[in-house]
Amino acid sequence: MKIIRKISGLFLVAMILTLSFSSCRDRVYEKITYTANIPVYMDFDTFRKSVVKTSGNELVNPGKIYFKNNYLFINEINEGVHIIDNSNPAIPINIAFIQIPGNMDIAIKDNVLLADSYIDLVAIDITDPLNPVEIDRIQNAFPNVIPMLDYTYPVYGLDFTKGVITGWETKEVTEMVEKGTGYRNTMVLYDGLGAPSLGDAQISISPGTGSSSVGIGGSMARFTVNGDFMYAIQNNALKVFNIANTPGMTTGQDVYVERMVETIFPYENKLFLGTTTGMVVYDLTNPAVPAYLSSFNHINSCDPVVIEGNYAYVTLRAGTQCNGFTNQLDVVDISSITNPFLVKSYPLFNPFGLGIDNHILFICDGDAGLKVYDATDPMEIIQNQIAHFQDIKTFDVIPVNGLLMMIGSQGLYQYDYSNIDSLKLISQIPVIAP
Repeated sequence: MKIIRKISGLFLVAMILTLSFSSCRDRVYEKITYTANIPVYMDFDTFRKSVVKTSGNELVNPGKIYFKNNYLFINEINEGVHIIDNSNPAIPINIAFIQIPGNMDIAIKDNVLLADSYIDLVAIDITDPLNPVEIDRIQNAFPNVIPMLDYTYPVYGLDFTKGVITGWETKEVTEMVEKGTGYRNTMVLYDGLGAPSLGDAQISISPGTGSSSVGIGGSMARFTVNGDFMYAIQNNALKVFNIANTPGMTTGQDVYVERMVETIFPYENKLFLGTTTGMVVYDLTNPAVPAYLSSFNHINSCDPVVIEGNYAYVTLRAGTQCNGFTNQLDVVDISSITNPFLVKSYPLFNPFGLGIDNHILFICDGDAGLKVYDATDPMEIIQNQIAHFQDIKTFDVIPVNGLLMMIGSQGLYQYDYSNIDSLKLISQIPVIAP
């Protein structure tokens, strides 16, 4: 019996080897050539010495805006931050530019500007806005962030150990692959903090022009500060940073939201997250560990959110990146924060950011321009339009005590709405073609 078993075992091994060799001989490889995105790298040492101050640059590709203590900070997408002296909004002065490679988002606590720089979080002392100084950095705060690319082509040769990916070259690639398997290097990609659709953020606690510890940002925010903590969005994660000391920032515990998050808005010790499938609310009673409270769901769409009183105002936007076909304003009753419900929806063109101050609702309706409504009665908002500024490609707004700051692909626009019956443009900083 032992001999029979041994022979049977040897026979089985022989059969496996025979089939394996036969399988290898049957495989057919072919040479294919295709167009791919090839990463462009910056070595880590050079990257982490790249935050420098220069003279005031022209706006070329503006993204998000942030306002604090009469200074306006405008993100230049992937390049850095413009500092605007806005003490006289009728005559804004571009006084400096902070070069921050890979910057998309900013927030401010006291005199420290917090900014993403591709994979890192950087703290910059702006006590003297003319002489900003980097004072702290958390390396790899946002792992594997990549810049925007042409999604019609696959990626070839991605290697995060080679340095920071700062861009892409579109080239032809030739490789040997098993016949019928297609591109060996095709992959699903994400850009870490979320793809910038004319920018996609920072926000603060409440409007005001005084010397509060934090400033005011727009509704497309992905950064916000609350007390000694900064919160940032990266895909489906709510990232927590302890910024009580700079230098000395530390990374806290990530909170996973189980859906793709795009924007963040703080209000009354809570965080309102705009996701591709709805609004999610987190409680900050323990600021180090945000706790889930509730959610309001909708179909797939991009959706920044702002809050005033018992209502949340959410714009839903269609588009390839948003995977949706809806363009509208949703008004959500949050008087019971654990049970938010829809009050009414209004059709729009293609809305991006929005802002509200004392029941005056400002909506950036994409190429349809800036729309202003009286939202005193949530059931009659569209019927109570106050103004419509057309022929402006709008992105986001910050309304503060009668001053509206609006950013779009054509530049910065500022409006005086102290007399809502006579809302008027008071200044503009145009974009300069590169």
